[in-house]
Amino acid sequence: MATVEEGNTVKIHYTGKLEDGSVFDSSEGKEPLTFKVGEGKIIKGFDEGVRGMSVGDEKDLVITPADGYGERREELKQEMPKEQLQGVEAKVGLVIGMQVPGHDQVFPATIAKVTDTTVTVDINPPLAGKTLHFHVKLEAIE
Repeated sequence: MATVEEGNTVKIHYTGKLEDGSVFDSSEGKEPLTFKVGEGKIIKGFDEGVRGMSVGDEKDLVITPADGYGERREELKQEMPKEQLQGVEAKVGLVIGMQVPGHDQVFPATIAKVTDTTVTVDINPPLAGKTLHFHVKLEAIE
């Protein structure tokens, strides 16, 4: 029976939970996640965790921040004048798009703090610093 190895394209159904058991993402009711193993398009722990599986196998993966979205980094928080938001109502928890000067890519940033004159934005990935628990089922190897 074939098993997943580097270079295979796989289709996986998954449910991702945090330490407290709350679900943060799932493919339930959707198409399975499709990716090429070893290509680096998904987090390392997920990519490595499916290797060796056969079609129909189910597995639980525990992914530490080092193999997931990394640790939270304080330097990824930035205070800026409120008027730079250009008409967006600044509320803690609101996710906005931020562009890094000199780059075309827009990053999601969460408003972490609001004062009368400033806003603190956090561009850490929302799952940074968290241990992730995935239940995965291999649907196909291509």
